[in-house]
Amino acid sequence: MVEKEVGKVTHYFSHLGVAGIILSDRLSVGDVIHILGHTTDLTLTVESIQIGHESVAAADAGAEIGLKVPEHVREHDVVSIVE
Repeated sequence: MVEKEVGKVTHYFSHLGVAGIILSDRLSVGDVIHILGHTTDLTLTVESIQIGHESVAAADAGAEIGLKVPEHVREHDVVSIVE
């Protein structure tokens, strides 16, 4: 299992269960990602990506996205694609 870093968590919206993430590489719906931090260790399949409250199929480096997550994540957690 190889992981490639694609971004970092910048915010967690607890009332929505959504992580704000700034991307350093492309991320697409259907990708399997691993979010890892001091107290976070979460693997999930990307089911939807939002930019400015609009759903998109993929986002490129530099994009700030919203991603639904099943549990609490924290600022500075690393987001990687599992290949």
